[in-house]
Amino acid sequence: LLEKSASDRLLDPAQVALLVAGIQSVLSIEEAMDSMTQGGANALQTHADQQRHDLVDLVRLTQTNLTGGERQRVMCSITIDAHTRDVLDKLLRETSLHKSDFQWQSQLKQRFVEKEEAGLVVSQTEVHVCDASFDYGLEYLGNGPRLVVTPLTDRFYVTATQALHLKMGCAPAGPAGTGKTETTKDLASALGKCCYVFNCKGTVFE
Repeated sequence: LLEKSASDRLLDPAQVALLVAGIQSVLSIEEAMDSMTQGGANALQTHADQQRHDLVDLVRLTQTNLTGGERQRVMCSITIDAHTRDVLDKLLRETSLHKSDFQWQSQLKQRFVEKEEAGLVVSQTEVHVCDASFDYGLEYLGNGPRLVVTPLTDRFYVTATQALHLKMGCAPAGPAGTGKTETTKDLASALGKCCYVFNCKGTVFE
């Protein structure tokens, strides 16, 4: 992900930063959940308060003198952290305080895992949603914007990843301009995969 471009300049590290932040966020939330099962009654609430404080610091960072690339990276971090804040609020509101609870399992979670293959320990990044898991694609996607994640976006992620997990296709349907394509592209970004969009008229094959 950090190879040099044709002009001998390093490619933008935004994707790596967002991936590491996502992995750390999942790790911190699950550590708080584990702490609660061991008697730390307010561990998840404490983490939620800290996460909200970190989000405010990111917002304040946008008020400083940033370059275009730096501002884009900060804005993407704010977008993702705002969704994490909403997820934590929902977990606390619905008392879904265990890693096995559906409200947490249904979230898109990026994890750094170690597996043993042929007697060797292999480290890789995976993306988990419910019982579906995908290897992170490692496709360089640059420093582009990320989609604001709503509850409907979360439902789409579950539906699409379950379809892929079952080796089936996924065909989002709905009125024009409601975000079907953009949501699919954002899911591809979260999976580290390239997404090609073809705009074709219905009469293209006639």
